[in-house]
Amino acid sequence: MKVVCIIPARGGSKSIPKKNIIDFSGKPLIAWTIEQAKASQLISDVYVSSDSKEILKIADSYGADTILRPEEISDDNASSESALLHALIQINERPDLVVFLQTTSPLRKANDIDNAIRKLNEDNADSLFSLVETQEFIWEKIEEGFRPLTFDLENRCGHRYLKRLYYENGSIYVFRPEVLEKYNNRLGGKISVYLMESWQRSDIDDWETFDWCQWLFKKHFSQLFDQGAS
Repeated sequence: MKVVCIIPARGGSKSIPKKNIIDFSGKPLIAWTIEQAKASQLISDVYVSSDSKEILKIADSYGADTILRPEEISDDNASSESALLHALIQINERPDLVVFLQTTSPLRKANDIDNAIRKLNEDNADSLFSLVETQEFIWEKIEEGFRPLTFDLENRCGHRYLKRLYYENGSIYVFRPEVLEKYNNRLGGKISVYLMESWQRSDIDDWETFDWCQWLFKKHFSQLFDQGAS
């Protein structure tokens, strides 16, 4: 089975300038995702798709194959799916599975990617995405004001009895190429999930989440990467 990884990384970012290549724990942010993908025992090729020659140069220096993305699918309104479809056309040998990784969700353990691929195969699924479980006192806004979503207001329970919700953390997506081509979506057909730990929820969207992710990364991953997990 041929499995490839595609990492889309646009050059433009309004929230954090040059977000994909900003220094993150001593390396460009994108470098960690490339190294995680290359550490996989199941992925054969790692591709970075970008409209930025600077990003592609850095990606090449970390061992990724590069794909120059056209400007018309690189603006703020462009979807990740458009980049994935373009990349698939550029890849010579059609893969059986595509692993889509986002640079802004770097909190992946050493075996998360391979375990996600195995989970899709075990479930005989067509696509898969990663989730984290959360048990919190969550309210939702309604027309009349707010109402509790995860607990009964009249019979308030302890934290461990709260309704469990699941958050799509954007860390790992796996799909068969025909799913993307048919639905123009990373998810379709029979969909499976890969559950990650609650602290792997964070992704980088602004400076606050950047600092938080970097703190979590240093806490949980520095030792793993020092031991050669990436």
